[in-house]
Amino acid sequence: MDAGQPANPSPAQLARRRGSYGVDAPYVPLMLAGFGVIGLILGVLNLAVWRSLPWAIVGFLYAAFFLFSAASYLYTTRAGKLRVWANILTDLRLRGDERALDLGCGRGAVLLMAAQLLPQGKATGIDLWQTRDQSGNDQAATEANARAEGVADRIELLTADMRELPFADASFDLIVSSLAIHNIPDAAGRVQAVAEAARVLNPGGRLRIADFRNADAYAAQLRELGWQDVSVRSLGWRFWYGGPWAATRLVSAAKPA
Repeated sequence: MDAGQPANPSPAQLARRRGSYGVDAPYVPLMLAGFGVIGLILGVLNLAVWRSLPWAIVGFLYAAFFLFSAASYLYTTRAGKLRVWANILTDLRLRGDERALDLGCGRGAVLLMAAQLLPQGKATGIDLWQTRDQSGNDQAATEANARAEGVADRIELLTADMRELPFADASFDLIVSSLAIHNIPDAAGRVQAVAEAARVLNPGGRLRIADFRNADAYAAQLRELGWQDVSVRSLGWRFWYGGPWAATRLVSAAKPA
């Protein structure tokens, strides 16, 4: 382990990242900010040129809504999700020798935090490395982040589709996924991804899925499979992708032993 990393980090320590993790779906905050700027321009024009105070107020309110949404989105993708996932991972109280899998690891924000908690274990990340899902998303960027975090010897990266995982049954003790499964466009594909996660998880293993869409569907599928301790909960304002209307929820479950 890197000399600067604590052996048993607290959530606050775990959330302090040295790597560069980009912006999730980078076109979205740009779009939100753009709408906000349009609202500001309309507000100024109505106030200074067209002399319409009511419409100026409408423009400024429109701008405030979209600029708040952009700020919320950027906070979540750059800092908030890291703090939330640090709490999720430390709450698992891992032994340190588990094998973990991150479905849709991107540039490694969650994967590398998990790896830091696995000094005798291994963290595997799979992704299709699509930049529309995360800015600068490629395997080389994740490898660079692993070196920056001091966990390069604990990770494995693969190009793979979560609907067809290249692993044997019962290969992992923990599976995590953050804002990835919803990128599969069809419901059947998302069902297959959850089924694949169920297949490669060890009996007694744990699953944590954070997503702002389809959380109830993931949980229902796991209950149908007979999984234990299946729950869905909100992850709070730190994980809002623009506001409470895009709030992320966490699906937690354990595979029967």
